[in-house]
Amino acid sequence: MNHPYRFPWALLVRTVCAWGVTLLLFFPLGWLLMTAFKTELQAIAVPPELFFKPTLANFHEVQERSDYLLYAKNSVVTSVVSTLLGLLIAAPAAYSMAFFKGPRTKDILMWMLSTKMMPAVGALVPIYVLAQKTHLLDTQLGLIIVFTLSNLPIMVWMLYSHFKDIPHEILEAARMDGATLWQEASQVLLPLGMGGLASTGLLCLVLSWNEAFWALNLSSAQAGTLATLIASYSSPEGLFWAKLSAASLMAIAPIVVFGWFSQKQLVQGLTFGAVK
Repeated sequence: MNHPYRFPWALLVRTVCAWGVTLLLFFPLGWLLMTAFKTELQAIAVPPELFFKPTLANFHEVQERSDYLLYAKNSVVTSVVSTLLGLLIAAPAAYSMAFFKGPRTKDILMWMLSTKMMPAVGALVPIYVLAQKTHLLDTQLGLIIVFTLSNLPIMVWMLYSHFKDIPHEILEAARMDGATLWQEASQVLLPLGMGGLASTGLLCLVLSWNEAFWALNLSSAQAGTLATLIASYSSPEGLFWAKLSAASLMAIAPIVVFGWFSQKQLVQGLTFGAVK
């Protein structure tokens, strides 16, 4: 008996909901893009002007008022170096916890994760004083240290999750063949865990690039990141919405492009070990 054709209402509802969520998520970015090409009067117009003549004046003024390349260089240096330094510290820690578990391994991991639950402002005063006493205020080195330490718990947890999914028998076979600890880590563990290292590095690179709290409180003109540049467009006279949007667009554009081209590697790394 042939069943009559039924319209796939469930598929239609799922499609509409998916598009609705997508538009909701991309609306702020689209509005930011529009505002960046408006004049200040158009940016604050009520009701909002959806049709206007685009202008590049805001981007020229951002570059003339402040050295965009300096802030961009500081963002690149602090985010890349802190990510690499974090991987150098987190990888051995995650390796030892995954393959040489002790009775307190889980407790140590939970304690490390619990440090991320504390508001950053709670540690601002002691870290500021330490940076001041060690002459690390408004320096790239100071930001690199703070960014590394703030992302280290996440990096250890992610790498631990990836490493523990690697079969221990592979490492045991390498030891039986006479591999040293360095050979085991570099020739066996590193190739197998490359997906986890890549996804962890990419995620923490994005977190470091977007870090605003520590950048605003520990840096200014010399080592300020793009977050500092964006904050400079907030003044007692008010917010310059068009220029603020242009500065924000210039700040997020590099990391958005980077994330777009590396999304395949990121997804592969995040799903590593999910299916066996």
